[in-house]
Amino acid sequence: MCKLTNNVALLILLGMLLIWSSSFQVCSARQGNHWRQQKKASFRHQMAARQLGGSPATFNVLNYGAKGDGHTDDTKAFEAAWASACKVEASTVMVPSGSVFLVGPISFSGPDCQPNIVFQLDGKIIAPTSSSAWGSGLLQWIEFTKLKGITIRGKGTIDGQGSVWWADSPTYDPTAQEDSTTNDMALRFYGSDGVTVTGITIQNSPQTHLKFDSCTSVQVSNFIATSPGNSPNTDGIHLQNSQDVVISSATLACGDDCVSVQNGCSNVYIHNVNCGPGHGISIGGLGKDNSKACVSNITVRDVTLQNTLTGVRIKTWQGGSGAVQQVMFSNIQVSEVETPIMIDQFYCEKGSGCKNQSSAVAVSGINYVNIRGTYTVQPVHFACSDSLPCSGVSLSTIELKSSVQENHHLDGPFCWETYGELQTATEPPIQCLETGKPSKAGTQSNFESC
Repeated sequence: MCKLTNNVALLILLGMLLIWSSSFQVCSARQGNHWRQQKKASFRHQMAARQLGGSPATFNVLNYGAKGDGHTDDTKAFEAAWASACKVEASTVMVPSGSVFLVGPISFSGPDCQPNIVFQLDGKIIAPTSSSAWGSGLLQWIEFTKLKGITIRGKGTIDGQGSVWWADSPTYDPTAQEDSTTNDMALRFYGSDGVTVTGITIQNSPQTHLKFDSCTSVQVSNFIATSPGNSPNTDGIHLQNSQDVVISSATLACGDDCVSVQNGCSNVYIHNVNCGPGHGISIGGLGKDNSKACVSNITVRDVTLQNTLTGVRIKTWQGGSGAVQQVMFSNIQVSEVETPIMIDQFYCEKGSGCKNQSSAVAVSGINYVNIRGTYTVQPVHFACSDSLPCSGVSLSTIELKSSVQENHHLDGPFCWETYGELQTATEPPIQCLETGKPSKAGTQSNFESC
């Protein structure tokens, strides 16, 4: 009897185990099916996000209230989109195509932002034209500051609508020289490392189109800057206190220097650039108001200039200090350029009343190789300091011809206190260059101070 009871108890226990096991398998299957359904739903959401032109790290300004109608002020929407993107590494701020965004002065600021943010510009951004929207004392319209790894890319346009400022400016003078005391820049990068600008267009800036100030590791490519040739102080690209800069495949048409390289710049490589109209590609003006200026390791090559004031130029103010050294201008094609080759150590703004001063920014190690084309005023103009002559000026394969009528007198090459060497015969002959090294002291101390 006891044995029978034990058998019955064992059978009951086995039955309960079978029921529990079956129940567990059904539950597990249901849980597995639920997990798979969740995974499929998550995948569908990711695919939908990608189809909408984004990803979980893409922040479209339209989703933050931007209207994109060209009339509504979208500044706050851009600020909100940036605030979200700033928190996410390698995120993207999307400015979509097909819309025109009116944006007032704005700063996309670090240093607390995550690195490697992309500003994808496919639409159009326009500046306000009322002075009340700008306020007073602003030096730029759109600014990116203190960022690491910032990229602006796309096929979009930034339009400064500068014509209202050019014509209304009390100092407006289509024939005036550059270096105005005001400088309302369309787009400025400040204190940033790893900056890339590619594909975009900036047009009709109130003044400078694109500026890099105190930046490192800068790359500009497939960039267009365009404003009328008589628009005042509209530099194409302006570099200041920036190092390790590459500018390539750019088309620059403006009312001032196509590229301006200022104090504190070194290791700058400019190539495959089309310039004109404009004032050419310039280093300077340096040494204004008796300041110290240091510029070195600048290469400009494979550049075409058409209908510009100068071709490749170095300009310094009297009274400055410091040095410009190790500069290469090569493979430069000029057409209808007033003065293709220029060093001017007596640079002075129109109407400034500059006085003669003995100190100067030293200029040395300047190389001109394979510069060809046509000029309309003077082929070469070297005006160097009496107290600190230019030294180490080298010229090779210079072929410059007048493009004006033969009966119209043009000045020939001009040299003043310029020392160097002709590596080849030149056209026209440059017989004014002095050989050897200048005897006047003081040059070395300028270089050492940099």
